[in-house]
Amino acid sequence: MSFRDFTLPKVQQDFGLTTDTSQRLFAGITPVQLSETIRRFMSDFQSLGMSIPTEKGKSELLVAPLLAEVWRLSKHQISLYSGVELNVDETVGLNGICDFLLGQSPQMYFVEAPILAVVEAKKDSIPDGLGQCAAEMVAVQRFNRKANKPESTVYGCVTTGSLWRFLRLTAQQLDIDLDEYQLFQTDRILGVLLHCCGVNCG
Repeated sequence: MSFRDFTLPKVQQDFGLTTDTSQRLFAGITPVQLSETIRRFMSDFQSLGMSIPTEKGKSELLVAPLLAEVWRLSKHQISLYSGVELNVDETVGLNGICDFLLGQSPQMYFVEAPILAVVEAKKDSIPDGLGQCAAEMVAVQRFNRKANKPESTVYGCVTTGSLWRFLRLTAQQLDIDLDEYQLFQTDRILGVLLHCCGVNCG
């Protein structure tokens, strides 16, 4: 068993989570404009990314550029891990490959605590990815705690590349954002990602 085997009900049951889907978690977040470089990249290659029918293609062309922009705006003080294993507790299924992890350390040679957020790219369905993302967030929570670098809140995101839905885990409370962002709202998506990483662009 691994992250991919989790549904949202199973995560709730196995790890005793309480879920709330009624809040607009990031309604007050200030939108952040993309740099001209990333804006032009997205303009040139968005249609290609939307056309590729695989999760890998969408993550490379639609998701990775926004995450790279978060790294740039942090002045290279956060880490961005892509396609890495996170094996925290195989006995309960908290193991497997994470599409993207965002951490507080500037080094990127190995995954180092604290991890701040996980971003999971799915080919078609946001709901189908919520359980997997939530399981990864529980694993991150335990990973940070084991390294004596617990974060009060861990963030997550499930994206199809064109749609983005954010999650927040605090202790046993899992909040799933009422809002779903579309790709044309890149300034809103970037603002939320920066908030999740504690990056202040002001």
